[in-house]
Amino acid sequence: MTHHHDFGYGQPLTLAQLDFWEEFTAHPGEAVSTVAHALELRGPLDEVALAQAIRQTIAETDVLSLRFALGPDGVPHQLADPSRRPELRLLDLSQHAHARDRAMALMQADVAAPLDLLHQPLAAQWLVRLGPEHVIWHHRGHHIVLDGYAMGLIERRCAEAYAEARVEQPPSPPLGRFNAYLQEEAAYRAGPRHAADALHWAEVLSAPLAPGVLAKGSEDYPISALRHACPLDALRPALLARAAETGIGWPDMLTLLCSAWAVLNLRDRSAVRVHDSQGRISMPIWLPYMSRMGSVAIRVPALVVNILPFDASLSASEALGPVLTRLAGRLRKLRRHGRYRIEQIGADHGLTSRERFFFSPLINVLPFDAAAFDGLRMQRHVLSNGPGDGFNITIRADSQAQGLDLCIEADPSLTPAADFARHAASLPAFLAEALAPDAASRPVGALGAALLPA
Repeated sequence: MTHHHDFGYGQPLTLAQLDFWEEFTAHPGEAVSTVAHALELRGPLDEVALAQAIRQTIAETDVLSLRFALGPDGVPHQLADPSRRPELRLLDLSQHAHARDRAMALMQADVAAPLDLLHQPLAAQWLVRLGPEHVIWHHRGHHIVLDGYAMGLIERRCAEAYAEARVEQPPSPPLGRFNAYLQEEAAYRAGPRHAADALHWAEVLSAPLAPGVLAKGSEDYPISALRHACPLDALRPALLARAAETGIGWPDMLTLLCSAWAVLNLRDRSAVRVHDSQGRISMPIWLPYMSRMGSVAIRVPALVVNILPFDASLSASEALGPVLTRLAGRLRKLRRHGRYRIEQIGADHGLTSRERFFFSPLINVLPFDAAAFDGLRMQRHVLSNGPGDGFNITIRADSQAQGLDLCIEADPSLTPAADFARHAASLPAFLAEALAPDAASRPVGALGAALLPA
């Protein structure tokens, strides 16, 4: 069934969308902020049912039909345009000698191509046949309409639709409508909770916290970032044990430990460090906030994710246990006010329309279950999740902490290669020592000390 989600003509862009619009206008001709996944599926698949499921999911995802236009005043607006909804492209490379390599090269070329938000469709959907039981589903969009959670939501909905196409069963609820999120967000911004959240963030940024600021358009996104990836599966038993012992969920435990490591180790422009009145080192850590729990957005593929400054302050001589307890409380408070947009926080803080915060270091722990396609083995390849500022730490796993993977990325103009190599060695060592049974009573600055830079 096709769901037509026309939400009217000339809707204004959300604050989050405006930020990406300004990035687009500041970096014309550059392939920035593209998001793309490739789902590699193997097994006794029903290709007709899979294509049907992808088409159904496309039809339910109304942001894929968005078109942007400029009004007479030059202000961008968005509207639903069915002609912009991507058609599923079927590619058969099964006769190609190196079918998988060829498919990956085609997808990377698609991701790398500049995307004109005014004149081109915002998304692409391909189903690439590599063999009788081997396909890749490539779906690509722009961050102005899709965040990482939205990408996963689309994938999980498609897996539901695939199962329903193969076995007669009642259909699952369709994806939520973008207009429902827009209405909810407008109501929040006009209500008392928004005003209370504004007071909270004004208080936070009146403290010694000193976020860095960039002039919009001045970003010099590196052609090739420094990158290190490694599995953390060996830490899972200790991580779950520490989470159970402290009552701090394992994703938050990793967020707090990585934050402590960053305060102790990062010394370049990606970290603005101050000392508070208690002698603690204080540094803003940037944390993505899903901003969907308790919201209609939990079922709406769209750009909803927020990004917030976390005041991670500590002294190297403090014991790890009290540090975690204090920072966990601060993290809970941050989330109570997490819906308040970072773009609004910046404006309240005195940033002009041509300035934004420098989101570094950024720590992103992603504890999400991947889509499970009935009877098939699936491997997801993240082809692009957009550019990042400075220094980024990403940890991915499923909801049970299975498949823990760490990825560290850095701008080579801000982090010298030798420093990056030390960081890549010290962070896993720090995490391992911090999760040891006796770590809670040890000084946080002594953990992984043998590998820390001088």
